[in-house]
Amino acid sequence: MQDKQFSGTADRLRSPERISLMEIARVVALSLENKTIHTMLDVGTGTAVFAEAFARLGLDVSGVDSNPEFLEIARSYLPISDFQQACADELPFPDKHFDLVFLGHVLHETVDPISVLTEAKRVAREQIAILEWPYCEEKQGPPLDHRLSADQIETFAKQISFSTFEHISLLHMDLYLLTP
Repeated sequence: MQDKQFSGTADRLRSPERISLMEIARVVALSLENKTIHTMLDVGTGTAVFAEAFARLGLDVSGVDSNPEFLEIARSYLPISDFQQACADELPFPDKHFDLVFLGHVLHETVDPISVLTEAKRVAREQIAILEWPYCEEKQGPPLDHRLSADQIETFAKQISFSTFEHISLLHMDLYLLTP
């Protein structure tokens, strides 16, 4: 299946304004909290903003994206990491291959969020972390009709039978932590 590909530029993904809204250090810390995480997959890695933050903490980082141009940029930031071209609902990895699967601003871009979450659950051992824009009209991020509400994401998680679901409201983002 084809993802709804991000239509912005690589520069926009790494703009200082956008970076400041994402609370990268806090998101990474919360994604790792109370878990033993050594390997992680960054689904929809883009220019590897989050992959880079996880790698700085010593994690073995891999990433996938459907955009080959973004993958080249990701590789320039993390040349020893494994970045592959793939859609979020067709991950080219075996079951339970990663301790953490991270989806940063990806789920709202996909055609079938349930299929994407099912695939993330398949390749995750410990945790899935989902960072999304809050469900409200804002100057930054996608329009409201492209965003997912916390209730929608929780409904998806229940349909796929995740063990746990946690929603954390950050200053400008929503973080969801799911246990396979």
